[in-house]
Amino acid sequence: MGIRVKTEIGLLAVGLVFCAGARAQVAPAQEISCTAQQTSKPIKLEVSFPESAHAAPITGRVFVVLARRPDPDPREQIGSWTQRTPYFGEDVDQLKPGETTTLAVNSGTLGFPFQSLCGVAAGDYYVEALLNVYTEFHRADGHSIWAHMDHWEGQQFTESPGNLYSDVQKVHIDPAAGFDVKLSLTHVIPPVEMPADTAQVKHIKIQSQLLTRFWGHPFYIGATVLLPKGYENHPNVRYPVIYLQDHFNLNPPFYFSTTPDSHDAGFTAYLAAVGVTHWVNGYEFQKAWNSPEFPRMIAVTFQHPTPYFDDSYAVNSANDGPYGDALLKELVPYLEQHFRMLRQPYARVLTGGSTGGWESLALQVFHPDFFGGTWTFYPDPIDFSRYQLVNIYKDENAFLVPGFDPPVPERPLERTTEGQVTFTEREMSLMEEVLGTHGRSAQQLEAWEAVYGPVGDDGYPQPLWNKLTGQIDHSVADYMRDHGYDLRYYLQENWPKIGPQLVGKIHVFVGDMDNYYLNLPVYQMEDFLKGTKNPYYAGSFSYGRPMKGHGWSPLDNVQLVRAMARYIVKHAPKGTDTAKWHYK
Repeated sequence: MGIRVKTEIGLLAVGLVFCAGARAQVAPAQEISCTAQQTSKPIKLEVSFPESAHAAPITGRVFVVLARRPDPDPREQIGSWTQRTPYFGEDVDQLKPGETTTLAVNSGTLGFPFQSLCGVAAGDYYVEALLNVYTEFHRADGHSIWAHMDHWEGQQFTESPGNLYSDVQKVHIDPAAGFDVKLSLTHVIPPVEMPADTAQVKHIKIQSQLLTRFWGHPFYIGATVLLPKGYENHPNVRYPVIYLQDHFNLNPPFYFSTTPDSHDAGFTAYLAAVGVTHWVNGYEFQKAWNSPEFPRMIAVTFQHPTPYFDDSYAVNSANDGPYGDALLKELVPYLEQHFRMLRQPYARVLTGGSTGGWESLALQVFHPDFFGGTWTFYPDPIDFSRYQLVNIYKDENAFLVPGFDPPVPERPLERTTEGQVTFTEREMSLMEEVLGTHGRSAQQLEAWEAVYGPVGDDGYPQPLWNKLTGQIDHSVADYMRDHGYDLRYYLQENWPKIGPQLVGKIHVFVGDMDNYYLNLPVYQMEDFLKGTKNPYYAGSFSYGRPMKGHGWSPLDNVQLVRAMARYIVKHAPKGTDTAKWHYK
């Protein structure tokens, strides 16, 4: 899953983002009807920006956050659905310096976790405003749209360079008495500082001509490359490559670090608390990677943020553009030209978890003769009849459980490993609608719509379901299936053609109590693959039991690299000198 959650340790991005399942004691997302008394009084938040912050008009989306505590910074609490911090949003169109946009009950401003400002409890709040700046794109498909241009922050618009924010004000808010809070966006988020290269870690960023032509604007893709120990001292050796799929981040593959990190102990404890068992911290991983008997390989993490999410899912799509081609026809050739990588399928292996899990499997399935095998962990839905708990082909509504009269609300989206529901599809859909209209929330459900779905008449992704009612558009579901994004269906339809190239290459791992119900589509995939003939798939499925959640693996990252190295040696062409990958 690509749901991004802020924690005390920072933003987690280790091929997935975890949620501890904590739930604030507030009402669930719901519509709040304002009383006649409330609508007769001003209940509004007014936001403007001075010319000193931004000289030109801005098209984008304004947010106001009403936080109960000042730490973390209120704007950093936007999108945190474990805390349920209230925030409200409005689009702005060519808002000029000095002009005011108003978020108010009478104008229908939408919010989360309450749809209306009337739902905010009376009390003291730390209030902050943020403006997410959009760029106009004139795409090659003839559509012109406004969306947030990523500035190498991974669509974290609360941290995006060029976005504006206000000072934090402590104010008393009482919808019954009315309020009018004025905020000025006087601050601008500075540019991202790129990490420096080291002897073993290299950062690559190149302009993609394919994406630039599609979007009508310069677009960049990149990679973080981890080199083996002794790379410079063995100029005649070419190395196998691990392509690690992950959410956008500028960290080295496997979080390789040459110095102990003060956060390592806390980070490791946090991962253990949410059920992650496949983690060796960056410093310990570095000691293993550079140890005398460790296999010598190159590891690569792709960087490919889009205007809709921090990651393109490594495929071509109608909304995001030709990211699959950009990665395999521009980025990989660049990497193979600048680093001594083996350019043969058996020496290119894939891995990743969650969003990266889907990508690792999709890259292997769509390019069976380019990659040599995938170790796919807890992937996003790989069978859309189990789109988490929603069957997008048959169900009429994403929020309501079918088969009951009347239908049973609510459809869960997230649970603890004990089964306690912590978030629903309805709540997530409302949150995304507040974070960005027209599919611009940069969150999970709309990321899938941008990747898998068709372009709407307005040029933005066509929603799979209405974010406020849950009504499913089956024409969108059929498009997703028929264009190959339902991986189980794609394999079923194409097995006679691609099956021979996939024998022994697919290895999938998931916990039986995945927090996002991602074990369910994996079961469907296993049923299909275990029934294959001519050829039999000859891969493997592994399940964590009992009560293993999102992030489970029987292998830690050191063991995983060793397993992939053994696989490469086993499948190397006869006569290959594999000993050269194990020098001391």
